[in-house]
Amino acid sequence: MIKNIAASSASTITRLSPAKINLFLHITGKRTDGYHNLQTVFRLLDCGDYLHFSVDSDVVIDTSDNALDATKLCHQLLTLTGAEAITTSIEDNLIFKAAHALLTASVQSDKLPKQLTSVNVTLDKHLPMGAGLGGGSSNAATTLLALNEIWQLGFTCNELIKIGAKVGADVPIFIFGQDAIAMGIGEELTAIDLPEQQYLILMPDAHVNTAKLFAHPKLKRDITPLSTETIKNQSNDYLQTLIAPYHNVFTPVVTSLAPAVKEALRYLQGLEQQAIGTARMTGSGSAVFLPLDASMTTDKVLLAKWVAEAPCTGYLVNSLA
Repeated sequence: MIKNIAASSASTITRLSPAKINLFLHITGKRTDGYHNLQTVFRLLDCGDYLHFSVDSDVVIDTSDNALDATKLCHQLLTLTGAEAITTSIEDNLIFKAAHALLTASVQSDKLPKQLTSVNVTLDKHLPMGAGLGGGSSNAATTLLALNEIWQLGFTCNELIKIGAKVGADVPIFIFGQDAIAMGIGEELTAIDLPEQQYLILMPDAHVNTAKLFAHPKLKRDITPLSTETIKNQSNDYLQTLIAPYHNVFTPVVTSLAPAVKEALRYLQGLEQQAIGTARMTGSGSAVFLPLDASMTTDKVLLAKWVAEAPCTGYLVNSLA
C-alpha cells in the first residue's frame, strides 16, 4: 500500500481511491427489495488504489444523437487499462458501471452536454479483491467524482451518492469522503468526528462469496437498531476496543469457513494487550485489523516485528486526514 501522493498535469488527473474499514458491522433486518439494512461506522484510510484519468481533448464525442444509448456512449467515451485481471469484460468492471450510471443519470436529468471528451482510466491496483476494504466500490466512487468534474456535469455530492448507491452499497461512503455512521444499505450517512488512528491490517489469502455469507443460516440478521446519537455517544465502545453490543456479525461465519482469516485474527488477538485495542474483521472479510494505541506508534521496531511475523501480508496504515 502507498500513501496519498496525488499529482496532476494538464491532461491527467491522479486520484487516491482510498480503502475503508468497518469499526463494527450489524445487520438489523432484511428489506422487501432483497437487500439487508445495516448499521456500521466507516473509517477511511490513507492508502488504497490510484486512478489516473487522462483526458484526450482531441477526441470529442457528439452526444446529440438520440439513438446513442448509455452503454454505447460509455464505450465511445471511456477506455480502461489495468483492470484486466479483475474482469474479462469492461462492462462488468465497477469503473465502467460507474461511468455508465453517471451518463444514464445525465440523460435522465437533462444534464448531458452536447459534446464530451474521451477519457482513459488507468487503474493502479493495490487493494486485493474480496478483502472487505472497499476497493471496487472506492474505484467506482472515485470515477463518479472525477468524471463529474472532467465532463462538468454539475451533480452535487448528494446526487452522486444516489447514483453511486445504484452501482454498489459501499460506493456512497467514498463519495461522502469522510468517516461516517451508515444505515440503510450504506447510503444513509452521518458524519462522525473520530480521532486519528493507526492500524495494523492483515490480508489473508482467502475469499468467501458474499452471497454465500448472506445466505448462511448462522448469520445474525436481527440485531437491535441503535440511534445515530447512541452510536456517536458510544464511540469509545468500538473505536479502540470493541464492547457489546458492538461487533461484526460476519466474523463467526467467515472464520468458520476460512481458516486463514481465523489464523490472522488469532494472531492479532495475541497482540491486543500490548496494542491496547481489540482485533476485528472489516466488512464481510477477509481483511482483519488491530487498532493501535497512540503510545505504540513511535515503537517502529516492534511494529515492524509484528508485520514481519504475521501469518500473511500486513501493513501499518493510518486514518485518512
